[in-house]
Amino acid sequence: MFKWHKGGRVESEMFDPEKQEAVIRGSICTREKAAGFRNKEDGTFTEIMLIRSYKDIERFKEKYGIDTIKTEY
Repeated sequence: MFKWHKGGRVESEMFDPEKQEAVIRGSICTREKAAGFRNKEDGTFTEIMLIRSYKDIERFKEKYGIDTIKTEY
């Protein structure tokens, strides 16, 4: 299920740790980071939020009940 929020981005309301893993994707070139979920079956990534600071990471982890999150480039 999806919903719209500020900025017009689509946000997933459902996080299933059995089927998805939390990931921060970072760009080496632009240094932009985004938090989201990668599907364990097919590897597709769903971006949830842009990461601008450590507080954003903590907010993301708290919202979805995540203890650890790995970063990939």
